[in-house]
Amino acid sequence: MTDITIFHNPHCTKSRATLSLINIQKNNVTVIEYLKSPPTKKQLQQIIGLLGYNSAHQLIRTKEDIYKALALTPTMDENTLLNAMLNNPMLIERPIVLANNKARIGRPPESVLEII
Repeated sequence: MTDITIFHNPHCTKSRATLSLINIQKNNVTVIEYLKSPPTKKQLQQIIGLLGYNSAHQLIRTKEDIYKALALTPTMDENTLLNAMLNNPMLIERPIVLANNKARIGRPPESVLEII
């Protein structure tokens, strides 16, 4: 049985669908409501690496109002982008699933099945 962590937003349809899919697979699932308990900077950096992303910007929800309000751009330095996500966790793409030293964004939810 695989240990899985999901950074989850219960108000998000895709996040709920991904959690349901993982639970159907009967795995050991740790659910972290990241809006209440945001990941640390180190965790964000690890997630970005596990996703194979080149930039923290790839993990940011660019359509959120706070993204525009903070005037964030893809060319900003990593520290600025990470701090923006730490201070405004709504900016973090969701849901993020970690399993078997890999990570996937659950969009679509079925994309997480390749790592569990």
